[in-house]
Amino acid sequence: MLCFVGVAVFCGCGHEALAGTEKLIEQHFSQNFVDYALLVTLVQVFQYVIYGTASFFFLYGVLLLAEGFYTTSAVKALFGEFRTTMCGRCVSATFILLTHGVMVVWMAVFALSALPVYVYFTMWSACQTVKRVTENGTGFEDVCVDVRQYGILPWNASPGKICGANLAVVCNTSDLELTYHLFIATFAGAAATVIALLTYMMASTYNYAVLKFLSRDNCCTKF
Repeated sequence: MLCFVGVAVFCGCGHEALAGTEKLIEQHFSQNFVDYALLVTLVQVFQYVIYGTASFFFLYGVLLLAEGFYTTSAVKALFGEFRTTMCGRCVSATFILLTHGVMVVWMAVFALSALPVYVYFTMWSACQTVKRVTENGTGFEDVCVDVRQYGILPWNASPGKICGANLAVVCNTSDLELTYHLFIATFAGAAATVIALLTYMMASTYNYAVLKFLSRDNCCTKF
């Protein structure tokens, strides 16, 4: 269940956060479509990847549930409490290896999902600075956000950088805060999925080792 919830949060929030990012860039950071055409393409690609990820984890989660029932309840009913079949052990070992590979890939996804959180955190910090200097009345135009330094836009993009009053306009919109929170939820969903995969790995590896040992006829005499 944790895996299903984590993937659902990751995919749903990630999809909307990418759309929000594209909207912010289009409305406030670039006046020429050519500057962010690559970004639009990447957003569309990542959104399709999210669709595929959701489908894959739904099917994979169902397979893991089926594998769990096959190697526990059904086998116990046929062979007793501490017996299993060779086929069951092979299926368990296969899923352990597959889950290990999926977990490695998802660890990379988890690490990459932290990058937009960092970018939006810096923007949110700049907004807090704008609010403070607005109250003080000094240094207002010195507070800027330049998305080009993060590789979101090319260096020749215009304007690519907003300061002072223009930055205050962005900070006062709900799009920035909403997108920031969506990326945080995306990061949390990726973390929950990692925890779920690690938990499954530990439990399934332990169960596989115990069942393999206890399936021996003389297991109780080998200590």
